[in-house]
Amino acid sequence: MQRKSATHALQVEHDRERDATQGFEPKGTYGFIRYLEHGFPSSLVRWHYHEEYELHLILESSGKVFVGDYIGQFAPGHLVLTGPRVPHNWVSMDTPAEGVKLRDMVIQFGHAPLELLAGAIPEVKTILPLLNRALYGIEFFGLSEAARLRFARIRDSSGLARFIEFLTLLGELAQNSDYQLLSTIPMQSSDDDAALARISSAINFIVQNYSSQFSMKDLAQQLDMPERMFSRFFRSATGNSFTDFVNRLRVNKACQLLMETERYVTNICYDAGFNNVANFNRRFLELKGMTPKQFRQQAQGRFGL
Repeated sequence: MQRKSATHALQVEHDRERDATQGFEPKGTYGFIRYLEHGFPSSLVRWHYHEEYELHLILESSGKVFVGDYIGQFAPGHLVLTGPRVPHNWVSMDTPAEGVKLRDMVIQFGHAPLELLAGAIPEVKTILPLLNRALYGIEFFGLSEAARLRFARIRDSSGLARFIEFLTLLGELAQNSDYQLLSTIPMQSSDDDAALARISSAINFIVQNYSSQFSMKDLAQQLDMPERMFSRFFRSATGNSFTDFVNRLRVNKACQLLMETERYVTNICYDAGFNNVANFNRRFLELKGMTPKQFRQQAQGRFGL
């Protein structure tokens, strides 16, 4: 589970908060492209958003990824591009006691310079559809090793050489057809950081306690918020109702157990936090378009499990 020291409230990631001790490049040493790398746990591991695009590569550990209203699994090689103000977080679930020294390689960049460049140089226009898709969050497949090498070259270069490496990487991503959009809506967070901080506390609680029984009323009381206000802000912050969010997280956990264990479906139902099999089967079918048994059979065929 995520350590409490790595649990932080959702907030806008302001430029003034990014310093070299966190893994960011020191201010004044970079131009348009900012490189970041960090381990886990880290103060940067939190439900947050910022004005830049972010290209994120996971090197070590596995766990839960949250992008907009998407909840999924990540493992080494996980490569995702998120757009401006799209909330996101990667929570490692099974790291050793000493933590992980280098978990994330990250590149952040703004929109306006690329838009201006595309207006002057037709060849650059080919990356604009990629940037539009990034508002949903994009996970890329089959590019992790090539991306890791490109990230390292960007980290170790500067000036025009760095920019050329960066444009080459964006071009490779734009041409790649093996990807999936993550969020079901092009979700962008609001500026109400105080309210979102409360919602973030609720998200952290849900992630760590998904297998136990709790209600929206319970969490609203913990955060000292009226239930209706909590419901409204939770939907605004996550793109889901409270019930849908919890069900997505639990079904996602059930999928992991179906793929990685041979436990009976009935046992997995309760392991994932559902309190009866009928409701589990109904929610699973709604979200995955198939029964748990069919999902396991499909996973065995796809992954050779």
